[in-house]
Amino acid sequence: MPIRAELKKTKKGGEVDRVYGLLRKWILDCRFPPGDFLPELEVAAKCNSSRTPIREACNRLAEEKWLSKIKNKGYMVTPISVQDIIEIYQYRRLLECFGAERACQFASVADITELERLIAVENRPNARMSDIVEANYAFHAAIARLAQNRRIHDQLVFTLDYVHRLDILSTGRDAEWVGHASILAALEKRDAVTAGRAMGEHIDNARDRMLRLFRG
Repeated sequence: MPIRAELKKTKKGGEVDRVYGLLRKWILDCRFPPGDFLPELEVAAKCNSSRTPIREACNRLAEEKWLSKIKNKGYMVTPISVQDIIEIYQYRRLLECFGAERACQFASVADITELERLIAVENRPNARMSDIVEANYAFHAAIARLAQNRRIHDQLVFTLDYVHRLDILSTGRDAEWVGHASILAALEKRDAVTAGRAMGEHIDNARDRMLRLFRG
């Protein structure tokens, strides 16, 4: 391939990646909430890009189920269904219970201290829900990392992105939260069985909260 053509291809790929990252962030942060219609021209203007990178980035997001393609019209942010919530929490439970058990084997004292620091915000009076949401994501992602299984970590991070969006949407409906104290206590004791059980109970409670909010 001629150098000029190769450079053009690289530049195009970089623009698609930029647009993809931007749109994905806006979807996860609910700037584009579920059910929103995204016409190509409007999205291109928001991203300061042309239609071709928008189309390619949206196709990638559609493959990941963040967007649904509407023939001859554009894209829609995929709506959230009750079945989606049930399935994502079932999958999350499988990954995270195993991850919590494994983390008991590999977490250092410094790791446990960091986990404790991450969720300290839950006990602060008048803590902002946005801070609690961010701490929740960081806590669960850290446990996945401590499990020292790359495949589980990668799958869980993608799953946590979906949950993170649910968390953001849910905070606009109530200020209730499902804490992490029992998980942390089990990790401190290096009690794998209890850690797995505590994680399972935490995820079940979080799932029930989401179903209660989104079924209405």
